[in-house]
Amino acid sequence: MSYKLFGFASVEDCVSLEVSFLSRFMIMDKYAVIGNPIAHSMSPLIHRQFAEQTGQELSYEKILSPLEHFSETVQDFIRSGGMGCNVTLPFKEQAFQLATRHSEDAELAGAVNTLSCEEEGIFGDNTDGEGLINDLKYHQVPLTKARVLLIGAGGAARGVLLPLLRAGVDALHIANRTPSKAQDLEKLVFKKGNVSASGLDNKWSQPFDIIINASSSGLSGERPDISSEIIGQETYVYDMVYGQQQTPFNQWAEQQGAVKVIDGLGMLVEQAALSFSIWRGVMPDTQSVRQALRNNLSA
Repeated sequence: MSYKLFGFASVEDCVSLEVSFLSRFMIMDKYAVIGNPIAHSMSPLIHRQFAEQTGQELSYEKILSPLEHFSETVQDFIRSGGMGCNVTLPFKEQAFQLATRHSEDAELAGAVNTLSCEEEGIFGDNTDGEGLINDLKYHQVPLTKARVLLIGAGGAARGVLLPLLRAGVDALHIANRTPSKAQDLEKLVFKKGNVSASGLDNKWSQPFDIIINASSSGLSGERPDISSEIIGQETYVYDMVYGQQQTPFNQWAEQQGAVKVIDGLGMLVEQAALSFSIWRGVMPDTQSVRQALRNNLSA
């Protein structure tokens, strides 16, 4: 059949219109981050840059879920063509319950930050811990044989226990304002390494090599009430909180003589990169994205 019968001047014009028509109905792979609140999330910016960098065609959006309807929000997203989503506060534990299959890290954490749609159901993973490890390595923090103090016993602390032990630290001490909660975490992993627990008022015999603040104190402009004896001249200090200004805990640690203080912005990028690699099968480079986010915070 001649293309001239349809009013086209050339075969190329006919093909061009066909491609344009098909592209209008072509659905890009859909991903999202779900939380409450969610307006502040930088995840869409991160994943858009990952997609451009790796030549991936996808969309990534923010979804505000009602507090009582997280499961319905995820199911609606999947029915609309969603292939995977990140999960942020306060839904990580609910995401664990929703997933039909879990990674080892998610099992131990009891929380999920990455959901992937599979034929058999929903796969739940937790990339927070490995994101932390990758950020520590990026900052050249020596992990092997290190004595580590982990402050806090909530979901953030629970999610990094196994990755820290896998990274080869020599000893991991968990300190929390409520000692029994720290001891509960110790029981989860005591068979996997040299792990101990106490309250924040413990008597410390020597400084630690690495201190990680996984408590939420920084979100309210405070810092954990802990002795300065934990910090020496070769101590690396990491606060999972980040912002335009240095966190209160990092400010204090710097004043006590810590060799280096690091905030959690890199962890955000690294855990996102791991999620991206689970979904797309390719690991993006994080360095340029780190800088873009830092510039975004400073703007």
